[in-house]
Amino acid sequence: MPDSPASPLDLLQRVFGYPAFRGAQAEIAARVAGGGDALVLMPTGGGKSLCYQIPALLRPGTGIVVSPLIALMHDQVAALRELGIAAAYLNSSLSAEAARQVEQDFLTGRLKLLYVAPERLLTPRFLDLLGRARPALFAIDEAHCVSQWGHDFRPEYLGLNVLHERFPEVPRIALTATADALTRREIAERLDLTAARVFAASFDRPNIRYTVLEKVDVRRQLLAFLRDGHAGEAGIVYCGTRRRVEETADWLAAEGFSALPYHAGLDADTRRRHQDRFLREDGIVMVATIAFGMGIDKPDVRFVAHLDLPRSLEGYYQETGRAGRDGLPAEAWMVWGLQDVAAQRRFIEESEAEDAHKRIAHAKLDALLGLVETAACRRQALLDYFGEKSGPCGNCDNCLAPPTLWDGTEAARKLLSTVYRTGQRFGAGQVIDVLLGKRTDKVAQWGHDQLSVFGIGGELDDKRWRSVVRQLAVRGWLTVDHDAYGALKLTEAARPVLKGEERVMLREVVARRPKRTRQAAAVADLPAAEGRLFEALRDWRRRQAEEKGVPAYVILHDATLKTIAARRPASLEQLADIAGIGARKLESYGEALVALVAAVPEEA
Repeated sequence: MPDSPASPLDLLQRVFGYPAFRGAQAEIAARVAGGGDALVLMPTGGGKSLCYQIPALLRPGTGIVVSPLIALMHDQVAALRELGIAAAYLNSSLSAEAARQVEQDFLTGRLKLLYVAPERLLTPRFLDLLGRARPALFAIDEAHCVSQWGHDFRPEYLGLNVLHERFPEVPRIALTATADALTRREIAERLDLTAARVFAASFDRPNIRYTVLEKVDVRRQLLAFLRDGHAGEAGIVYCGTRRRVEETADWLAAEGFSALPYHAGLDADTRRRHQDRFLREDGIVMVATIAFGMGIDKPDVRFVAHLDLPRSLEGYYQETGRAGRDGLPAEAWMVWGLQDVAAQRRFIEESEAEDAHKRIAHAKLDALLGLVETAACRRQALLDYFGEKSGPCGNCDNCLAPPTLWDGTEAARKLLSTVYRTGQRFGAGQVIDVLLGKRTDKVAQWGHDQLSVFGIGGELDDKRWRSVVRQLAVRGWLTVDHDAYGALKLTEAARPVLKGEERVMLREVVARRPKRTRQAAAVADLPAAEGRLFEALRDWRRRQAEEKGVPAYVILHDATLKTIAARRPASLEQLADIAGIGARKLESYGEALVALVAAVPEEA
């Protein structure tokens, strides 16, 4: 790395190997390098780390990066060292002797970047170190953790305003990949960043395809999704419970996938081993609760699947954003059912949170339900939640295979009437049996076959009536009372529908299968010659990563390998023109890569 880089762009090109900044990166770097504070909202994979790494290299002293996860610190430090940058971390994984050495390197100015967890940063010992050293800047990563309305609240983050109190002259940059207006405001207030300049990049991740389906046969649906374009690829499958995680991981393993479970109930060593395998090996499917994922820096995650409804749109956006960080095509796939909605509403109501918190939680769930129920572009709905307007994306299930709408006004009135006439005491099964005129023992026992609504719904079958129930519940006209064995109940909002004063358009539920226009990252989707070279490059990268004990993407990203395979550089000069090949990597790997390209013939 040059001792005195001429500019941020010079650093970007010579050290990191990228030809130009993206979006507001250059402006953010200049702001912080010049001593100004910044609040950065940028999607996962948007290049947030460069926004503080480059200013840290430009300013005298050591950049302090507050990071919530040990695994993330390890990988980012490994990647920086690969670039020739003096970086280290302080966390519980270090021995006392190793920690003392890092502290000494920090005090003597030998480090340009030091990663530390918020818990350690707030200790008297570390605050004393900061007072005796020279911090270049403070970067607070995953800043949404400070918000009690956010999806990854970490109480330790609440104490980070001490940085402004003790070191008012040191610039601070807070970064997050997701924050609605409420969370954004709370980040600024709690971190004393109300005077900071706010940089809000587009939340759009155009390389991610969004698909949402109603639950029919979850395992069959998931298996079809994985085998249709994702075999051998890395991905995450999120489940709502620990039991579901373990059962799904075991089932996927039996189906031939390299699947591992991850949840807070596993011991720390098992969680660490499984996360390390996911980060370091190709093709691992991690089946997890939301305990897994925050800060995951793996760029080649090709899909994120949800088998249960997430808790909010922020959570959904953050979780799906772990796919396709390298900019290559990826997929966000989800199945949901009415039971998910009922379970989440019950969870909110039974929590010990204050009423104000419950109201916000319900509003966030309603916004998520708006996304899963919409017949319009999913991406438009998602971006609109974050205050960003867009047109139809052409890359979600609703754009690729537009759903058919039908006038469900009469069906809705019949269903709501039947719920009312049966006393709002029964679940969907009994209500639908009454609509269909089925004289079951339970229908006869309660005298429901004598009601005026008995048999009035013969125009629809059981499956379509269940779809009507789900859609009315999602729109807030029905609720599901779990304390009353799943009883359906009318809400006040149902009154105009029941009276025929409001028209109801419903989605036609069919087994939709959007046309596959996805260009996967798998070698099978590359031209034959490129595929052979890409495979050879990945094998070479794997050996390098194993030798150094780092994840493969720390050596080179898939996107860089694909470019090498496509361009087939015949010299170091040609290789240096490829994004991701900086001066240090050219020096370390250039000759080997050029030789490998020459050794793999273009013709089989």
